Amino acid sequence: MITNSTAMLQKARAEHYAVPAFNVNNLEWAKAILLAGEKAQSPLILQVTSGAAKYMGSFRLAYDLIVDMYNALHITVPISIHLDHGTYFDALKTLGISYTSVMFDGSSLSLDDNLAKTATLRDLTTAQSVSLETEVGTIGGEEDGVIADGEIAPVDSAVAMAKAGVDMLAVGIGNIHGKYPKDWKGLNFEHLQKIDDAIFAALGKRIPLVLHGGSGIPDDQIRKAIQLGIAKVNVNTEGQLAFHQGLRDYILSDEDLKGKNYDPRILLTAGTDKLVDMCLDRIRVFGSENKA
Repeated sequence: MITNSTAMLQKARAEHYAVPAFNVNNLEWAKAILLAGEKAQSPLILQVTSGAAKYMGSFRLAYDLIVDMYNALHITVPISIHLDHGTYFDALKTLGISYTSVMFDGSSLSLDDNLAKTATLRDLTTAQSVSLETEVGTIGGEEDGVIADGEIAPVDSAVAMAKAGVDMLAVGIGNIHGKYPKDWKGLNFEHLQKIDDAIFAALGKRIPLVLHGGSGIPDDQIRKAIQLGIAKVNVNTEGQLAFHQGLRDYILSDEDLKGKNYDPRILLTAGTDKLVDMCLDRIRVFGSENKA
């Protein structure tokens, strides 16, 4: 079933696991993620950034690729097709294509502007039964050419965004996009607890929180963050590294020089297999195995 991500994330929050949100960068990635999810019987969120959509051709092509692959592989686990780090106009565009979940990243805007655009999108997504994710503050590192300073998300901003009625909220708690530097101080669990408690005090309920930059965070820290309210963990860089390592090992061992192993259908399988392994590993760490 291809659905929105609201129910799956609420279930994950209640049962203290996280739904893996893997970025899709091409056909091989869509295939690997879906095969891993089916094998582990895990719900999945397949994410597309504007950069990935541009590389593949368009948001429409990326959407059709995921849907067609889902059907061709006879996948049975529930998935959501999600816009990752979208602008306001990206969100409008993908809503018109039938993405089942969208993230509007207004973290670089003033809080008032972020909230105003979120309110408009909330009306649109509600009407279409689409899940809405937003972000307050910024997250360290780089995402599609946008570099953030990595400041911690203000608690009052997180509460204001939660009051806007979003289905999930990405908050900066020391996490970084891309590779983590050697001097990284780790996740700020005390701040995560403050945000979660403040939202509960304001709304009388706890909403799914999102951890961006999930690649490279030690497993014990991810598990602790999940216990404190994280219900969705984004993974992209870890997939890139796994895919690259699979191809590099294959080529450096001269396997690509044997027979017709230069055929991309054979060559790229080396990276795809490593990507499947990475997805399975993250699914187990996030606790979403057999939660479909």
